[in-house]
Amino acid sequence: MRAVPRTLLVRAFLLIVVLIVLSLATSVAIFRYAVQEPRAQQMAQLVVSAVNLTRAAVLSSAPEWRGALLAELRDVEGLRVQMADAADVLEPMPDHPPELRLMMDKARDRLGEETRFASGRNGEEALWVSFYIGRDEFWVALPRERIEHPLSEVLLVWGSVVLLLALLGAYFIARQVARPLDKLAQAAQQIGRGVMPQPLPEHGAREIAAVSRAFNRMSADLAANERERALVLAGISHDLRTPLARMRLAAELSADEALRDGLAADVEQMDAVIQQFLDYARLDENERSEVSSLRPNERSEVSSLRPNEIAVSTDVQLLVQEAAQQFTAQAKSLVLDLQQVPRIFVKPLLLRRALANLLDNATKYGGGEITIQLRQAENAIMLSVADRGAGIPAGQREAAKRPFVRLESARSNTTGSGLGLAIVERVARLHGGEFYLEDREDGGLVARLVLPTGLKSPLG
Repeated sequence: MRAVPRTLLVRAFLLIVVLIVLSLATSVAIFRYAVQEPRAQQMAQLVVSAVNLTRAAVLSSAPEWRGALLAELRDVEGLRVQMADAADVLEPMPDHPPELRLMMDKARDRLGEETRFASGRNGEEALWVSFYIGRDEFWVALPRERIEHPLSEVLLVWGSVVLLLALLGAYFIARQVARPLDKLAQAAQQIGRGVMPQPLPEHGAREIAAVSRAFNRMSADLAANERERALVLAGISHDLRTPLARMRLAAELSADEALRDGLAADVEQMDAVIQQFLDYARLDENERSEVSSLRPNERSEVSSLRPNEIAVSTDVQLLVQEAAQQFTAQAKSLVLDLQQVPRIFVKPLLLRRALANLLDNATKYGGGEITIQLRQAENAIMLSVADRGAGIPAGQREAAKRPFVRLESARSNTTGSGLGLAIVERVARLHGGEFYLEDREDGGLVARLVLPTGLKSPLG
């Protein structure tokens, strides 16, 4: 069973083409019965009349006048009458136009089944029709212009032109319908990746304009909500970190060493949770504000993809090595298995933050035995962080990538905010990539980040 085309453009175009072809076939059928039949009947009548008149003239004329009669028919009427010869070289009648075949069938019905037709005889082009006088067979040649009507060929040519124009019109009509919906789908995908798209044009058909207007309003509302959330979170950060600073100061002034160490650890943990929460909620804003920390050669390669979005041509292998250095002391073992991969356009600070979250999770919950692998696949770069921990059950992996989800049963001693994997998932979507959690051979978990290499704009 053939698959049905999935795009609206192809479906609409094929539907219109089917309607055009059916309409054209109906028109051809109507033409055949309304025009071809009468025309074939008229040609057959002309041929039958010419043959009968010629036979009657030959039979009724005196032998001494027969030559003059045949010459008169040739000069005045354009009819040539000749005796048939077994050595005659005949050219068959063409198959087109269809009226000729229909005419021959109708003429045979009137003249007899033994009647023969030829388009040429002994090199002479004409409509040759045979008839009998007694046992003698004769040929009469009719001028072809008397029976040939170029109307069918003209109609065929103009019909083909009309069909071509109709197909072009069908394509533009289908494109006019499908193009706004395609733009709408692309804009919706950008919103799904956390990118605010450019406003859609609000013109065209009333329904399309209404959908575009509603989508633009929704995008504006989402952008406003994001700005309000960032403002609220900034206030939360200020309001929480001020008492945390006082708690840290009070802990340092405490004489009880155990209490001092415990309070300091709690404060550090709370501060880390707040920072992770802010990182997730203000992912793009942090990237833009921190781009000034890039090395000079990186800043020179900055590519402005869209307003307020910046990507950099990055050596991913070097970025992984730099990020892994911070966890060398914390992990029991840290193995780097990095292949040379091409530079790609990414947001390096976001990618570094995502890798840090994966390494932090592997250090805390994965037993500290970490392997970082970098590979190039077809049109993608795969960055994997593998550990030897308890892993995550397959049925809970998608839930683990959602914000504020902590799997107590899967990873022991969970103390984070539940945003580490959510940040990695969001970074992957912002770069047009994917994030997977898989089982590791011989036990453990593999967190795999897949980034496309074929696009110059990871957010495009």
